[in-house]
Amino acid sequence: MIRAEHITKSFDGRTVLDDISVEFRTGCTNLIIGRSGSGKTVLLKTLVGLHEPDSGAVWYDDRNFTALGFRERKAIRKDIGMIFQGGALLDSSTVEENIKLPLDLFTDQPEAEKRERVDFCLHRVRLEKANRLYPAELSGGMIKRVAIARAIVLNPRYLFCDEPNSGLDPQTSIVIDNLIHEITQEYHITTIINTHDMNSVMEIGEQIVYIHEGRKGWEGTKEEILHAENKALNDFVFASAMAKRAREW
Repeated sequence: MIRAEHITKSFDGRTVLDDISVEFRTGCTNLIIGRSGSGKTVLLKTLVGLHEPDSGAVWYDDRNFTALGFRERKAIRKDIGMIFQGGALLDSSTVEENIKLPLDLFTDQPEAEKRERVDFCLHRVRLEKANRLYPAELSGGMIKRVAIARAIVLNPRYLFCDEPNSGLDPQTSIVIDNLIHEITQEYHITTIINTHDMNSVMEIGEQIVYIHEGRKGWEGTKEEILHAENKALNDFVFASAMAKRAREW
């Protein structure tokens, strides 16, 4: 479980997050949605400690992450997996080297054990025998799957995904959504996904938090979102659906 309590964050005198409180459940795909500039990316970065809140606290289970020092936070960060918007693979490194990087940084495992773990993660994302390929040789969907493999190589308790479907075609987006959902349930991870993809919302949105102009505008499930009596949310859902249809045309 990850819990945000009364998070407020400002930049240059402009309030970007305004008193946001929300609990993200373990074993669920928790989605943060909202328009560009709504504050959802700032919220995600605040949850992982890339931004410090002006007030409020972020809790990881029973640990107040906001109150911890660098050394104590490092211990929690070993339990965090990150999937970045563009994949963030190292272009000069092979798939195996990219996935192995967290093991090199945070463990003293023998090389044979590291390679075995890499092979397991590649199998889990259905990319067997891709070890020696370089990012330039991969499709967009393959890059995202390698990023997922790297994110889970340390058996994380918490998984953060920043626009994991960005730049992908609809069919590949569904594959990535389902893979993240499967891994979340299989390993009982607290997964938080920052997205504007309404297909992701309707497919895997077990808990959805809508951020509107820096505040929590709505919270519920994918079954509830289509019947929500919230004009700003309804406008967002309609606009997102129309944009998705236009891209598919």
